[in-house]
Amino acid sequence: MIPIKSGKEIDKMRQACRTAREILERVSDLIRPGISTKEVDEAAADLMHEAGVRSAFLGYRLGHRVFPGNICISLNDEIVHGIGSQRRVQYGDIVKLDIGVVEEGWVGDTASTVPVGMIDARTEKLLRVTENALRRAIVVASEGVRLGDVCAEVEAEALGNDFNVVREFVGHGVGRKLHEEPQVPNYGKRGSGPRLKSGMTLAIEPMINAGTAAVKLQDDGWTVCTADGMASAHFEHTVLITKAEPEILTWRGKAQLN
Repeated sequence: MIPIKSGKEIDKMRQACRTAREILERVSDLIRPGISTKEVDEAAADLMHEAGVRSAFLGYRLGHRVFPGNICISLNDEIVHGIGSQRRVQYGDIVKLDIGVVEEGWVGDTASTVPVGMIDARTEKLLRVTENALRRAIVVASEGVRLGDVCAEVEAEALGNDFNVVREFVGHGVGRKLHEEPQVPNYGKRGSGPRLKSGMTLAIEPMINAGTAAVKLQDDGWTVCTADGMASAHFEHTVLITKAEPEILTWRGKAQLN
């Protein structure tokens, strides 16, 4: 069953998502050459404490593994689930920041990829295409549309620009739990999947690789990298399905979709 939120529950989601977005923006402003990813993670923890929320990721369990970070920080060829460490950000890096917070029992989830200074032309294109893939997916995400239509938009944007989508890791429903039904892959067949209904909240998150779609898991048991060492980009919004235009809950103010 895909959860449908009531009006009061949606208001709670709006607040949690606003907080997640504000923290993401403030953490993004800290990204600069020389800062360690551990310092970034600690700053995010301080901002969560200041806002009166907790991390949706810290202590997250997957089998016997427990995630140790407050946010996910992934550099360059790292796709998702990177852990803050003593490693320092370098000029020319791209830094993926994935932030989830729990506020009054509701989850806000959002992510962005931050370039550090000048980056090469193909990586710059990768970021632009990934963000545009997210926009394309959100534009079609309204009541009555099949989920496969949303997912197919991401894949079409990636493949049309000679990039590849990550298939092993996907977006998801979000609400009282970080991961709810349905799964939201970054690939799909148009006309397939459940029909979206007003009141659903989805975390749509394209993960697009400059090279192969293949991935590998690092020894820490969490960090996922591209198999060929080429760059990957990641953007994410939590989106409310409505009878009209979708509402981007992790956007500050009203988003322009077109």
